[in-house]
Amino acid sequence: MAILRTLFRPNYAQKLSILATLPLVIAVAAIAVLVAYQSRSAAEREIQALERQLLEAKKAELRNYVTQARNGFSFIYGRAAPDDAAAKEQVSQILSSMIYGTDGFFFVYDYDGTNLVSPRQTEFIGRNWTGLTDSQGTPVVDELIRIARQGAGWHSFMWQKPSTGEEARMIAYVVGLQDWRWAVGTGVFIDDVLASVATARAEVEARVQRTFLYIGGIALAALIVVFASGMVLNIRERRLADAKLKELTQRVFDTQEEERGRVARELHDGISQLLVGVRYALDNASRRLKRGDLERALPPLDSGIENLADAITEVRRISRDLRPGVLDDLGLGPALKVLTDDFSARTGIKSSFSTVVFRNRLDPEAKTALYRIAQEALMNIERHSDASEMTMDLRGHAKGATMRITDNGRGLPADQDRMGPGIGLRNMQERIEQLDGTLRILSSRGTQSGTVIEAILPLSHLLAPGETLGEDLRAKSS
Repeated sequence: MAILRTLFRPNYAQKLSILATLPLVIAVAAIAVLVAYQSRSAAEREIQALERQLLEAKKAELRNYVTQARNGFSFIYGRAAPDDAAAKEQVSQILSSMIYGTDGFFFVYDYDGTNLVSPRQTEFIGRNWTGLTDSQGTPVVDELIRIARQGAGWHSFMWQKPSTGEEARMIAYVVGLQDWRWAVGTGVFIDDVLASVATARAEVEARVQRTFLYIGGIALAALIVVFASGMVLNIRERRLADAKLKELTQRVFDTQEEERGRVARELHDGISQLLVGVRYALDNASRRLKRGDLERALPPLDSGIENLADAITEVRRISRDLRPGVLDDLGLGPALKVLTDDFSARTGIKSSFSTVVFRNRLDPEAKTALYRIAQEALMNIERHSDASEMTMDLRGHAKGATMRITDNGRGLPADQDRMGPGIGLRNMQERIEQLDGTLRILSSRGTQSGTVIEAILPLSHLLAPGETLGEDLRAKSS
């Protein structure tokens, strides 16, 4: 049952193998059917041509026999009167003696249907056979007389073979002696011709079957090759995917550790020191209050309050860096404006931000991705660019949305070095690819050559106007 479930519910690799082999199977089946049809058609034409040739040879042979027999008694028939009984008897004796082979003989019927000569089947002589038919219902004597009346011709019918006593197909050639009202002829059995034709057809069928076997063997070998190739590729791709997954997992861990380290440093270097200062000020103020020195207790208390306000501000900054509330409350445009202003205030780099109000707003995943890309880009500008100016532009268009960040710094390293140990650019690239977008980086290494980072999202990440009317109104009011 498990095997059946596996067959009827294939996994991805099995589906891929089926998809790869199905066209091959269909093509091979079509080729096999076409080859079989063409082979049978060609062979049938050849067999029919062979049959016609053999029958024509038999007919020519019969005609020669009858012509020779007629030449043998023509000197009697030519001088005899229509009622010359002696001449008729003499001719009958001549024809009765003309037997050949094991089954060949001449026969004579008068136009009334009475048999006059039948040397191999003497029981027919002197009896009227009008209306005689063979086992298949074909008229025999009546048809021979009709042909003789018209002059000469061939007739085919089933007749008892003298040598075996069994019925076989016969072809007879008959001529008419009109003066005597006789039908004189001879016949030949064509069972050997039919046997040759049947043997040829059997050989053709065997040849077609062999062709099917050859095609089937070739198809099976091809299927095995395709299956084996698919398995090799599948195993190789799975190993590559596992390696990439391990690499991605390691990068995620590295990113997490880096973020934790950054937060820890900010907590230690900023908030921790501020809180230590607050505690020192409060301890100092407490000791002075216990001594009753109220005037000297107020300055450290004010300093502690000021440090506590700075700590609250620092906590808010760290929280905003982790997940800015303005991104959820007001949208991407105001969040990037705040990010740009904080960047300018912190680094002293002249910064500007421009945007247009979207008729359609971005979905949450797109907003988060663009915000993180902007964070990463500004961090790179702060750490590595030595830039003095930065501009950021966000706008929607007919094909989606584009965020463009430009600086006048020293640019990025060569392309082959951009995806080195640092993971910033890779993070940006992966974020945009997850949304089916495009990340373009235009830069050259040199003094003040600058860098342009352009993130483009497709139209599928823009929400319908009705879903974002509230956001549009808030963005306009801001």
